[in-house]
Amino acid sequence: MELIDFILHVDEHLLEFITQYGVWIYAILFLIIFVETGLVVMPFLPGDSLLFAAGALAASTGVMDPWILGILLFTAAVLGDTLNYHIGKYIGPRVFELESRFINKKHLIETQKFFERHGGKTIIFARFVPFARTFAPFVAGAGSMNYKYFLTYNVIGAFCWIASFITLGYLFGNMPIVKDNFTHLIFGIIILSVLPGVIGFIRQKLKKKPA
Repeated sequence: MELIDFILHVDEHLLEFITQYGVWIYAILFLIIFVETGLVVMPFLPGDSLLFAAGALAASTGVMDPWILGILLFTAAVLGDTLNYHIGKYIGPRVFELESRFINKKHLIETQKFFERHGGKTIIFARFVPFARTFAPFVAGAGSMNYKYFLTYNVIGAFCWIASFITLGYLFGNMPIVKDNFTHLIFGIIILSVLPGVIGFIRQKLKKKPA
């Protein structure tokens, strides 16, 4: 319940962190983004909403510089995916045969199928999809994707993800209509993030139905 509250009221909680820790908020945000993208067992941490709220607070509080924030979180996202890739490569395909309460095999298999359809671009697309952005680099490593290709997609995806949400938050996060309906906005971001996966799942089910 505390995690759900943090996700839905991430702007309020970040403001509390800024009040308590000042510029150390950079390190806190860096750690959250790094862990979410770097550890396959932590896919539930907030991503999109966190970046949007951070951009908004950078504009309203003046404690965070948006350029420093963007560079640090871009670095965290790249390093996180890199770590996740190497963990997946080290464990290898065996992970798909393991039963673990810490790793959701269903999400791994769905990500693997997405890779089969879209190839390396999955690393970029997955940045904008909760859970998928945590599993995609892991699956890429387990599938022995060429590291140079992975790194290219990793950097492009991290830049697009970090830059887009921080910029949107910085420009629009402090508009009265946004601030007054921030919880609804977070719901909207979550729905839009998972919508492509839901549509893909429905399409697959429809294809499997006999004519």
